[in-house]
Amino acid sequence: MPEHDYTSTSLWQSTLAARSGPDAHAEKRERLRTSYLELRKKAAVLLEENARSMPDFTVHDISHVDALWEMADLVCGTEVTLNPAEAYVLGCAFVLHDAAMGGAAYGTSVSETLGEDRWRDLVSVAYYHREGCWPDQEELDAPPTEITDLCRATAIRETHAEQAKRLVDQPWRSSTGNEIFLIEGFQLREVYGPLIGDLAASHWWPVDRLAEEFRHPSGSLPWQPSEWIIEPLKLACILRLADATQIDSRRAPSFLFSLRRPQGVSREHWRFQEHISRPYLKGDRVTYNSLRPFRPQDATAWWLALEYLRGIDQELKAVDALLHDLGRSRLAARAIAGVDSPERFAELFRVQDWRPIDATIKISDIPALVRSLGGEQLYGKEPEVAVRELIQNAQDAVIARQALQPDFTAGRVEIRLTETDGSWCLEVRDNGIGMDEETLIHGLLDFGSSGWSSPGVRNRLPGLASAGFQPSGRFGIGFFSVFLLGDRVELITRRYDASRTDARRLAFDGPSSRPLLTPLAVQGWVPEGTTVRVNLRKSPNDVEGLFYESGDERLAHLVRRLVLENAVPVLTWEPGMAEPEVLTPFTLATGSPDEVFDRLYPPKTDSWRIGEEKQRLQMRDDFVGRATELLDDKGRRIGLATLWNDMNFQGPRSFFGIVTVNGFLADASVSFAGYLAGQPSRASRDRAALIATQDQVRNWMRTQERQLRDTGDFEDTVQLELAHTLHMAFNDLPDDMAFALTAQGVLRPADVAGWAAARSEVFVASGLPITWRSRPPEVYHYLSGQRVQLPDNWVHICQRIVTAPLSDVFSDVANRDAAYEFARDHTTPTWQKDWWRMSGGLYGLFMRALCQAWSCTIESLLAPVAQRNWSDTLHLNDESLGPVAGYLLHRPSSAAGDG
Repeated sequence: MPEHDYTSTSLWQSTLAARSGPDAHAEKRERLRTSYLELRKKAAVLLEENARSMPDFTVHDISHVDALWEMADLVCGTEVTLNPAEAYVLGCAFVLHDAAMGGAAYGTSVSETLGEDRWRDLVSVAYYHREGCWPDQEELDAPPTEITDLCRATAIRETHAEQAKRLVDQPWRSSTGNEIFLIEGFQLREVYGPLIGDLAASHWWPVDRLAEEFRHPSGSLPWQPSEWIIEPLKLACILRLADATQIDSRRAPSFLFSLRRPQGVSREHWRFQEHISRPYLKGDRVTYNSLRPFRPQDATAWWLALEYLRGIDQELKAVDALLHDLGRSRLAARAIAGVDSPERFAELFRVQDWRPIDATIKISDIPALVRSLGGEQLYGKEPEVAVRELIQNAQDAVIARQALQPDFTAGRVEIRLTETDGSWCLEVRDNGIGMDEETLIHGLLDFGSSGWSSPGVRNRLPGLASAGFQPSGRFGIGFFSVFLLGDRVELITRRYDASRTDARRLAFDGPSSRPLLTPLAVQGWVPEGTTVRVNLRKSPNDVEGLFYESGDERLAHLVRRLVLENAVPVLTWEPGMAEPEVLTPFTLATGSPDEVFDRLYPPKTDSWRIGEEKQRLQMRDDFVGRATELLDDKGRRIGLATLWNDMNFQGPRSFFGIVTVNGFLADASVSFAGYLAGQPSRASRDRAALIATQDQVRNWMRTQERQLRDTGDFEDTVQLELAHTLHMAFNDLPDDMAFALTAQGVLRPADVAGWAAARSEVFVASGLPITWRSRPPEVYHYLSGQRVQLPDNWVHICQRIVTAPLSDVFSDVANRDAAYEFARDHTTPTWQKDWWRMSGGLYGLFMRALCQAWSCTIESLLAPVAQRNWSDTLHLNDESLGPVAGYLLHRPSSAAGDG
């Protein structure tokens, strides 16, 4: 590694270096110097291990420590001086501040030092960010190697400062069993050790904490001159800024870069640091420039350099402001030169063959953005979405408390709707984990924060993720949906393990107003947990009110529709009701088919709905007999549904298929009945993609097909309705499955050869004014509704549109003829382009079968149609119904080759 001659720095020479002339304190100075040199020698071995644990990181070995003496010279300038005791303590802190950036500093292992709860929390959150879901117990116990490596690096990065603090007192065993300390002198270790450890850790603290921790100076030791007083705050500021500003090319040597080959962001850190010269002080500005120009391929590194140096600039200014406000001597370095704009930065960090333009997205009106995204622009005009989000957050809070307090069994969520003098109020209350001020400010109010998976929540609630907690909501962005309901919102919260005086009230007067956070000034008991109250903007019974989509005017019915499974009781209080309705805990993954049906499509108990209830019970019997499970790779249920949904044809009530996200209603579909588990496909979570893989969905579809055949329900009607869906999934159809209509009735793949062989001309009807229906299977005139008889040589392909979420799993593009994909870029309607478009669906299935029956090519069928400018039309027997567009296909006299 590059050497730094720290002994030639002004700081070393003026404090710990031996004097050439008479020195009254020579012996005392030598004692400190010898101790430091011994520490440096031992720590050099420890620091060498950093590269083994964190190979992608820039240099953190003894050369970095030595360079800090030089940077301290630059930071202090002539404004601030140190005495030998201060230099010794600062030098020791230099040595130790990054000494825990490697696994060797942790004694046993990083995970053991971190503790089981914190380590498993880290694994759980890393798994969530990588896989998009929370790990189960098996995955938590034995995470993949890449997760373990990521967590190890994260743990070292997050804890190295605190671990460095412990290194002063941490002994190592020699081969003979003797204890070895980094600072061998007992008195120096005992007296200065705690301060050295605190200083080493402080470079990772917020700047404001420095004044709190290093408030008072430390007097000299009995054998030292009385003026050798140590000012810890001064040393903490010097260490902090020396470490921040030491980023030149010596920390990222080019040859070492080629050996280690760092990846991702670490790679860009190396790339920009290997460009940087040694800094110098110009006025009060630390000035860097590049050793060579940044080429276009290094543009990302150039921008990272600008952002990184802006961060250092903020550090310098924050420290300067702290020292100024406290009336302390200010350091010489107070800002970074050239970071005010890309143009000025480019004067110091030259670019070649490109120009840096600051085109980053700028948000000048953050309140307006929150106002927009906190309401209709994000969630649409569906106020019930806010109820779902609030219930999710409330249930998560209770489950989190149960995870940390296993003997807590009284968890619940309560929802109340009240009316006073025409004003309506919705209240959602839980007795869960509650929030402290930090969580309120940096979790709930941090719009778009990662919520439960954030490091802040993880650190304030250690053991939460490792206890198996898997949240369903995402407090933060989910909370802001409350403004769909109204502008005046009140939140009262107290952590479950906090005192009554820690309760807080947060009041909003709209999503873009500044909320008011105050202690809760009450005399009585403040329950643990969180209560959210919102004054409704509209009566729940108004158009686009809370009950607009529910079909009835009861809060309990709305909650039942939204909450399809719940881990804790949900109590719903209707206006004026003395007792609540209770939604007992239920799990879709383990419920019986009839229980699942009742939860998805609950009974309506009103006396005037007796007839509707009879129909529902009949539908439940049908569902129990037909529904099959969709299973994941571990055999766990992630859906229970019927593939087709003929329930919508049998009465006034709709039985749409439901896509759930963590047990809550997320989406509905006519392509199935029952439920399929999904995951959000956009922030509002009103659309969801299935969590099942294509193969898992295919397995369920095959099971459904067998079920239909076994029960005798696989009749022509069902076959026509399912043909396109099954073809999209399997790119094929069973030979006996109806997919088209002719004058003779339904057409199946096995019938095409015989039907086509008897004809030399076929007309494929492809649009209005005729269409088809399945119940009964027939073609009819779209405008008049009149059933029509197809001519003998006509065929109508029954390609029904497949809706989400199945259409998201199986795209018809995936089945298209890859040999003709080149035609997608054709700017005119060529036969190749038309074939590529139709080849993935039932039209393609028929065309291939026709080619096989006539022993011809696709070109021989479609090229003539293209030559006629796709203008083929024929009339039905009743010409008054108008012309019908389509493809008039002729059997070629001889086969033609593909073009």
